[in-house]
Amino acid sequence: MKVAIIGSNGQLGSDLLETFTRHRHKVAGLTHAEIDVDQIVSVRTVLGEIRPEVVLNTAAFHNVPKCEEDPARAFSVNSIGALNVAQVCDELRSANVYFSTDYVFDGKKKSPYKESDLPNPLNIYAGTKLLGEYNTLNYCSRGYVIRISGIYGRVPCRAKGGNFITTMLRLAREKPEVKVVTDEILTPTPTSEIASKSLQIFNSGAYGLYHLTCEGGCSWYEFARVIFDTLSLETPLLPATVADFPSSVKRPFYSILENDQYKKLDLPSMPHWKDALISFLDRNIK
Repeated sequence: MKVAIIGSNGQLGSDLLETFTRHRHKVAGLTHAEIDVDQIVSVRTVLGEIRPEVVLNTAAFHNVPKCEEDPARAFSVNSIGALNVAQVCDELRSANVYFSTDYVFDGKKKSPYKESDLPNPLNIYAGTKLLGEYNTLNYCSRGYVIRISGIYGRVPCRAKGGNFITTMLRLAREKPEVKVVTDEILTPTPTSEIASKSLQIFNSGAYGLYHLTCEGGCSWYEFARVIFDTLSLETPLLPATVADFPSSVKRPFYSILENDQYKKLDLPSMPHWKDALISFLDRNIK
């Protein structure tokens, strides 16, 4: 099967590339230098030459504060980019997988969000990603949307210069103490798990919207605590609150996702977030 991965050198894209290649698919990895998703001519030309059976679209402007500063760029990449990819995929009769975010919810529910729950984005980034979801599902007859949360992988996020794990390691080296918030709740999930389960979702042929995160949930502080304990970091780790880090960006205080639609496919379950994190640290950091 011919597969095109947009953003193949990114944190998620690199694991998708490895996973689909390992399962003997013919994969074309596309970086930003090779395709501009917000330019329909670029998308039509590049994908038209490859003629893939599935396009995995990980392209995103996902630096949340910078999205607030430059909403036009966020809209262009996250929304118009998704529209362009969806339209070209439909022309080519290709399947289209768009990766979205837990941030489409406002966090007021205080219990795991199902795919059937009504989104209410609090910031520009989340709003543009939600529109990207709608464009994917409404403009491609073979569309998938996969919402993910708190991702980390072997390849650091290019836009952010790392991920939460690499940030904790850097701060532990540079600071006399590290403070992390206890009042934002999420589900950390490794990109390797997202990649392997995304392949299985695609193989199911069941188009639509999916949540795909590890099981359980934690605060950013609890996430950090496991990192510090597993790696025996000696720098003091202290609990803090969102109020200790003033920001103009609104974020949900609670964004745990329930993998309701995924579980209906009767596929291998996602691991608990702590088990997955410890396993990742043992394999990649220790």
